[in-house]
Amino acid sequence: MSQKLTILFDLDGTLADTAPDLMKAHNYVMEKFGYSSRNMDEIRNLVGRGAAVMIGRSIWGSARKELSKISDENVKKEMTKEFIKYYQKNIVIDTKLLNGVYEFLTWCKSKKISMGVCTNKQEHLAIEVLKKIKIYDFFEYVAGGNTFEYCKPDPRHITNMVEVMGGEIKNTIMIGDSENDADAAKSAGVPMILIEDGYTEKKVEQIYHNHLIKDFVDLDQLILKYIND
Repeated sequence: MSQKLTILFDLDGTLADTAPDLMKAHNYVMEKFGYSSRNMDEIRNLVGRGAAVMIGRSIWGSARKELSKISDENVKKEMTKEFIKYYQKNIVIDTKLLNGVYEFLTWCKSKKISMGVCTNKQEHLAIEVLKKIKIYDFFEYVAGGNTFEYCKPDPRHITNMVEVMGGEIKNTIMIGDSENDADAAKSAGVPMILIEDGYTEKKVEQIYHNHLIKDFVDLDQLILKYIND
């Protein structure tokens, strides 16, 4: 028997505001390798496709060093390793749940809604964050950016998760804060609930979504419509 509803959540900027701790790790690595640090708004725009892409975008946005493409790639790999090492040691210092998340997850569990986390963060780091902010046990499955051979915006990140969880695409909803979540949801053919003020440089009207929410407060009323349908 398939689940009556499956909800997949992005992590960074959706379930939790992780930007403060990501900024500290990012700036530690940037300063160590001689690149410019970034402020909070810039970090929020860089987050979303994983550590390597975030570091890469930050490097290539800086003019402090003139490096060949090969050197850039090598440096990026070293910086990514340093970033993950530092971040793992300081993963939840200032990270906090978004408003209403815990109450919404509790409600979903009471309604026997199947829940999973679909993030481009490395799987072990995502699990570590979820455990430290005490919501890991709500989820049946966590798929990071390195879990499969592909990740968001590739729709297979979503479809593979649903298959592993024993759900059905037609009974699945994606909740996220960026175009990576939205593009994956659109291609997979699932409704997209978009969080305002997410980790993206795009405006909400530029991002595909079926519903727009400020936080998780009263989100149960919207989800009830999908259950009743």
